[in-house]
Amino acid sequence: MFYAYILLLSNGKLYSGYTGDLKRRYSEHKNGKGKFTRKLRPLKLIYYEAFINKKDARRRERYFKTTKGKATLRAMLKHALVK
Repeated sequence: MFYAYILLLSNGKLYSGYTGDLKRRYSEHKNGKGKFTRKLRPLKLIYYEAFINKKDARRRERYFKTTKGKATLRAMLKHALVK
């Protein structure tokens, strides 16, 4: 399986990524091994989608990085984003 995932960073922003091993990748982010997320901990996994095809997971991750994708995420996750 391949995953597109969303992290909520300590500054309130969202980070989107994709991976073939969600547990390992989340652990890397939490332990400061992600270049972009290292300084924005603590972080929280708030959403993921599973795909059987890597290209589909990558396409979904790219969508989440667009303006429309970010708006969709904020609408879908509005209760998870409340501090």
